[in-house]
Amino acid sequence: MKCRLEAKVVPGSSRTEIVGWLGDCLKIRVAAPPEKGKANQAVIELLSKRLKLNQESIAIVHGSRSQRKVIEISGITPQQLDHALPARSTS
Repeated sequence: MKCRLEAKVVPGSSRTEIVGWLGDCLKIRVAAPPEKGKANQAVIELLSKRLKLNQESIAIVHGSRSQRKVIEISGITPQQLDHALPARSTS
């Protein structure tokens, strides 16, 4: 089982955190700089801890050099993913 997640990543932030949803896109801030894949690795580490999965289960499949990324997550259902992340706004 695999899920895909769209994310907007803001590198070089004061702290690493999942901010919430911007429409269908999850906003993530990471303290790591956007150089040599450091910000991408920080995103993978953050999601790995949050979802309680191995880092190998999480891959950035599109947008590795962009703020907008598509992240593929193995070993979790869409329902489990929704439960582990902040609730989406209904307004």
